[in-house]
Amino acid sequence: MASAKNAPKKKSAVGTSAAANSGRAPKESTAAVRGRAVPRPFAFHWGGGNIIEEACFRGKYTEPAVQLLEYEGHEGHDSQPESYGIRFCYYNLDGRFQRSPMMIDGDESFEGLRDALKRTPKLRAMLKRLVA
Repeated sequence: MASAKNAPKKKSAVGTSAAANSGRAPKESTAAVRGRAVPRPFAFHWGGGNIIEEACFRGKYTEPAVQLLEYEGHEGHDSQPESYGIRFCYYNLDGRFQRSPMMIDGDESFEGLRDALKRTPKLRAMLKRLVA
């Protein structure tokens, strides 16, 4: 009989929605995904905003993540009052963002990300639109 001390570690799936987890508007939340606060800022050379939802899975070698990005500066446009993007990325196991393409390999990763997406309602809805 194996003891709990020697049992294999279970991989973890984490999904965070700033609004869903805190009961507050996204800009006021400090909910965390593996130590990463949501929302948190991002910046590209063409603009920035906040990561407002993140679904991630800690695998054997990497931590793939799917992030819902909300761009700032689009509030005044009638045709696009809110502007969102989806980023598919990954972190190394030390928590550092990696700039290489994200690879999802194997059933364990699919199941882990699927489970994490259950806790990110806006992101999950946008992905459903993508594959519908």
